[in-house]
Amino acid sequence: MNMSYNKLWKLLIDKQMKKSDLRKEAGISSSSLAKLTKDENVTTEGLVLICQELQCNVANIMEFILDEPQENEPAAQE
Repeated sequence: MNMSYNKLWKLLIDKQMKKSDLRKEAGISSSSLAKLTKDENVTTEGLVLICQELQCNVANIMEFILDEPQENEPAAQE
């Protein structure tokens, strides 16, 4: 399972905010911002700081993307 922060980038566009503005205002590190840009794991603390700054819920800035089954693997049944 992977994460996507596309919702965060769309929210920043809606708020006419740059990534660098978010970093400064939320108080997150430049390395955390770089990880977000690459859809990598960041700390819960960083996500909380972002949500507090943007006054939103974590579901408004990220989502989990399920891995596609490999050709040899059977598809997961629901």
